[in-house]
Amino acid sequence: MLLIYNLFLRIYLILILISSFFNKKAKKWLQGRRETNAIHCNSSFWFHFASLGEFEQGRPVLEKLRQLHPNQIIVITFFSPSGYEVRKNTPLANYVYYLPLDSAKNARQFIDNINPTLAVFTKYEYWYHYFNELNKRRIPLYVISGIFRPKQVFFKWYGGLHRKILTFVTLFFVQDAESEALLKTIGITHVTISGDTRFDRVWENSQAPKQIAVVEQFKAGNPIFMAGSTWPQDEELIISLVKQYPEWKFIFAPHEISEHKIQALLKLLPQDKAIRFSEINETTKLANYQSLIIDNIGMLSSLYQYGDIAFIGGGFGAGIHNILEAAAFGLPVIFGPRYQKFKEARDVVEKQLGFSVMNEEELKAVADILIPDKAYRDEVGAEIKAYVKANTGATQKFLEVIKTS
Repeated sequence: MLLIYNLFLRIYLILILISSFFNKKAKKWLQGRRETNAIHCNSSFWFHFASLGEFEQGRPVLEKLRQLHPNQIIVITFFSPSGYEVRKNTPLANYVYYLPLDSAKNARQFIDNINPTLAVFTKYEYWYHYFNELNKRRIPLYVISGIFRPKQVFFKWYGGLHRKILTFVTLFFVQDAESEALLKTIGITHVTISGDTRFDRVWENSQAPKQIAVVEQFKAGNPIFMAGSTWPQDEELIISLVKQYPEWKFIFAPHEISEHKIQALLKLLPQDKAIRFSEINETTKLANYQSLIIDNIGMLSSLYQYGDIAFIGGGFGAGIHNILEAAAFGLPVIFGPRYQKFKEARDVVEKQLGFSVMNEEELKAVADILIPDKAYRDEVGAEIKAYVKANTGATQKFLEVIKTS
């Protein structure tokens, strides 16, 4: 199985090389990994994140360790350009790099270079050679906010190599009892239920969000429907509400902000009532616009403070994006049908604090309940906010364990 694993990674690299000639992300993926070997330090804490979402998930732990060990070198690695490009200059780390492709040679060289005294991986990504090398050197390896499902490869008859990878982990901090129980079925007992560190992150953000003056001007006392991390299929549904509820304002923060994606969204909206964030100047009369398109990255977590209802994108693709950022501000959340992989989404649907929709008709049905009834909206908002607060504390549980280990 290890031979097949190594062969798969080589094929993956070849495909990336071919893609790099016409795909910007693939090109950045390759270019970034050429710089990784420049790093050398005597001791470090190593954090690895698959992408931007995992960075935000692990950020509370990263921040606390930075506070507790201000002189310790911290190394962050990303697998995806979408994480690296946004956080490559984060002050929380001394070095930020792409993770070299998993191989025995790369793992030895990289770990030689950074000399970690501990390694923290967030939620996803299990790399055989990196985990094996850390285990051989007796370097503690922690997985935080882990979550496991029966359909994952670890629990399949052909998942022997992947089960082996799990044995290299020092301790799993998992989100729920179901994950702990699943791991025990395959003999993995070094597990503790800590919850999800994202709750800590979003709750902290909601208590002191960054104020955005132009959004306050745009709101002008009107209720706002937030469309966060949306894809075209999400946006096509929401457009019907823009026309149906002219007294409401809409903020779109698309997941991808390439020029052609922004232009496509603009074409769906009434031309004289929509404006891009980048076009705002001192003379812009924002109160005259109904729709605002955020064509930059990094504002979304603060934007939710101005909202009254949120539609979270991604539910018509691989899976929904982060609903907790909106929930922490007390916004009822709506999303597409592909949410089952996310415990928090299943929770809010079960509690009737979140609403999954399959099509435009179902979205209108939910909106027709939430939009006219402010009292009901406020009730749902208070309950979903309380749900977020009740689930904080995962970061502290992690710190308590590593202090005694």
